Amino acid sequence: LAALAVADALSAQPAASTKAKRVLVPIADGTEEIEVVTVVDVLRRAGAEVVLASVEDDDRTAVTCSRGVKIEADCHVKAVTGRQGGKEGWDLIAIPGGMPGAERIRDSVRLHPALEKHWRAMRPLAMICATPAVLGEPKGFLEGVAATSHPAFIDEIGGSLEETQPYTEGRVVWDANIITSRGPGTALEWSLCCVEAI
Repeated sequence: LAALAVADALSAQPAASTKAKRVLVPIADGTEEIEVVTVVDVLRRAGAEVVLASVEDDDRTAVTCSRGVKIEADCHVKAVTGRQGGKEGWDLIAIPGGMPGAERIRDSVRLHPALEKHWRAMRPLAMICATPAVLGEPKGFLEGVAATSHPAFIDEIGGSLEETQPYTEGRVVWDANIITSRGPGTALEWSLCCVEAI
C-alpha cells in the first residue's frame, strides 16, 4: 500500500487551475539533513510550493546541518512571516529534527507566531525526530493527540495532566492535524504522510 501511495502521490500532477499547496520547512544550524532533503524533495515532486526558511538570528540563509552538510535555504524566516510574508498562511508546516536544530527552531521569535496561528487553525503540522518533544510538547501542540518522536526523547512527551494520549510507538503517528515521526530512518514515510495531508 505504501508503494502505491508513493506512486500515486508523486505521479499526480496538479490541474492547471489548481493552486499549488504552500509548505513551510524551517531549518537551523544543527538540523538533520536527511529529514530536510527528504521532505522538501517529496513535497516538490508532489507539486507543492515548498519554502525552505532559515531561522538563524543573524539573518543567514545558509545553515550547517547536524552532520556538517551545508544547506542554502530559499530565504530567511522573516521574509515569510509577520507583516512581510505571513498573510496567506501555509497549507502545511513541516519541521525537521536534529539537535541543536530543533531547539533553535523552537526558540525562533520570528517563527513562533506563525506556528501558533497555523496550529490554532488546525492546519497540518508535521514534526520528526527530536522536534515533537523539543518543540511540539513545550508549545502545547501535542496536547490531546497521540505522538511519537526519536526514541531518545520519549520521556519528554506526554507530560501534562491534560494529556490523554502520550508517547505512542510507531514509525509515523498521524492524529488530528499533527503528524509525528521517529527520525532519519522514517523520513520518507513521514514525507509521504505530509503529501497526503495536503
